[in-house]
Amino acid sequence: MNVAIITAAGKGTRLKGDISKQFMDIYGKPMLAHTITAFQNASKIKEIYISVPKDYLELCQKSIIEKYSFDKVKKLVIGGSTRQESVYNTIIELPPSTGIVSIHDGVRPLITSDEIDSLINTLIRENKKDPGIRGVIMAAPARETIKITENGTIDRTIPRDTVWYAQTPQIFFYQDILKAHNKAREDNFTGTDDACLVERIGGKVSIVRGRHENIKITTPIDLFLAELIMTRNVRR
Repeated sequence: MNVAIITAAGKGTRLKGDISKQFMDIYGKPMLAHTITAFQNASKIKEIYISVPKDYLELCQKSIIEKYSFDKVKKLVIGGSTRQESVYNTIIELPPSTGIVSIHDGVRPLITSDEIDSLINTLIRENKKDPGIRGVIMAAPARETIKITENGTIDRTIPRDTVWYAQTPQIFFYQDILKAHNKAREDNFTGTDDACLVERIGGKVSIVRGRHENIKITTPIDLFLAELIMTRNVRR
C-alpha cells in the first residue's frame, strides 16, 4: 500500500500571521487543503497521515479534513519539535501493510497529483533496474552559479550542472525510511531532509527533475508568488 505523510507541524513565523502558515488561506482555502488535495486525487496514494501541532488538531480536523471531505486522511499525528521528529512520529503510526511512503511538506501546495503518481512509478521502475535505489526525490536544477566560501571569501565554484535544489515529495520504501529514521535517532543525527537519512544507511536516491514552481512557502514573497501561479493555472 502506498501512503503519504504530509508534514504540517511547523510553527514558522516569517509570514507574521496570527496562525501557522500551513493553515493560512491562499487562493480561497487553507494552504494545507491545497496540498492535501493533490494527494487525495493521486491515484497511487491510498492513505494520508498528517503531522500537525497539538494546538491545531481540532482546527485541522474540522476546518480542513471534514470540511473538504478528505477521506484518504486516516490520522492526524502530533508533530515533534523538529521536522525530522514529526516525520518519525508519523512513520511509526503507519500500518504494517505500508509499502511505499511519500513524504511532502504541507507548505508546498503547488505539487500535482500527476507528479506524485509519476514519482511512485519512477521508484518502482528504477528499483527494478537497480535494487540499490531505495528512494526518489523531486528536485530542481540550480539556475545560478554556486560558490563555496571560507571566512567570507570564495574558496571555489561548483559546476552548476551538478547542483540540484531538493524538494518534496521524497518517496521511499517503507522499511528503508523507517530504518533510516531509527538509525538517525540512534546516532543523534539531524538531517536537512529525509533523503540524506536514507543516504546514510547506504541507500541510493534518484533525482526526478521537478518544477521551480514547486516552492516551499516560507516568506511573504513566496505566498505572493504561489497565488500568482495558482491564478495563472486556473486561467489556462
